[in-house]
Amino acid sequence: MDRQQAALEALRQQTIELPSWAFGNSGTRFKVFGTPGTPRDPFEKVSDAAQVHRYTGIAPRVSLHIPWDLVDDYGKLAAHAADHGLTIGMVNANLFQDDDYKLGSLTHPDERVRAKAVAHHAECVDVMRATGSKELKLWLPDGTNYPGQDDLRERQERLADSLQQVYALLDEDMRLVLEYKFFEPAFYATDVPDWGTSLLHCLALGERAKVVLDTGHHAPGTNIEFVVVQLLRAGRLGAFDFNSRFYADDDLMAGAADPFQLFRIMYEIVRSDALAPAPAWDPAGPGVNFMLDQCHNVEEKVGGQIRSVTNVQQATAKALLVDREALRAAQRAGDVLGAHDVLMDAYHTDVRPLLAQLRESLGLTGQDPVAAFRTSGYAERVAAERVGGRQAGWGA
Repeated sequence: MDRQQAALEALRQQTIELPSWAFGNSGTRFKVFGTPGTPRDPFEKVSDAAQVHRYTGIAPRVSLHIPWDLVDDYGKLAAHAADHGLTIGMVNANLFQDDDYKLGSLTHPDERVRAKAVAHHAECVDVMRATGSKELKLWLPDGTNYPGQDDLRERQERLADSLQQVYALLDEDMRLVLEYKFFEPAFYATDVPDWGTSLLHCLALGERAKVVLDTGHHAPGTNIEFVVVQLLRAGRLGAFDFNSRFYADDDLMAGAADPFQLFRIMYEIVRSDALAPAPAWDPAGPGVNFMLDQCHNVEEKVGGQIRSVTNVQQATAKALLVDREALRAAQRAGDVLGAHDVLMDAYHTDVRPLLAQLRESLGLTGQDPVAAFRTSGYAERVAAERVGGRQAGWGA
């Protein structure tokens, strides 16, 4: 089997999960711009997410955010997703929009507030059971703004205790994935600021606790692919949140700011044979959930998600085309320039014809998925239909 054919086979296994919140109105601290046809409830978000899968063929899951995606009947929401060819993916907890969490949630000095935060995760686990979700994602905004504001060690002890309580809520076939973020909203000391802190807490929790790597959550200059390698070596890379950043946590379309970085990340995934999903669900196994996490403030939302999916797909295809035998030979020979050239040859390959071939093999149109969506008339139809009610947005 030649390299392109092998790449096609691997690409057929790739899936990317979509965030429900990407389809609502979201953006910066300064202004969130509304658009015609924005979903008004989680059911309409799922319908929009289905359009991404319809034109890419590799986005069969949508993750929920609680309480942004509260509904009366989660079984009905899961059935709605199934009717559109989707399943419910991760359930995300929210610890950053309640007045009680001003000084922290799982790390708050007040035991009452910590108990409230744990109880919220119990609510999320109930949503998981009702929808068939197997992953609980936790991003902790907790931290301090000033030296001396709180005891740093005590906050870590409180966090460890709270995480143990959350972990105990999970069924045996579920796992917890713990995200990290360099800064924001805390500016002096964030309680889970890096992959090492997240990993330490996950190791203490158990085999069903994994690290989430958000590509926008690092200090400038961080070698993200190195972090990927270390987490894969430890068997603790649970999920990706793909987006782009120019300055900080910009949440732009994946691959828009630094496509070469995305290629380098995906090469390490391919090199570690971590692209394919696990043969069977194993919450303690090596499966990595590739998902998007981004906002669309000035670009169209469905189109932005489609473009992000195809950008990740292109980076993956290029990574699969790296001549790994030639690369290894150059590395062992100390041929620095030759090794670099092998990577660059793959990176500069135009993989769009290969991906068009993939889409045709999946029964989809071979043309660019964004163009196919734009000509479908879906955006115009929902803009005419979704009149009245409140548009869904970040934080609502």
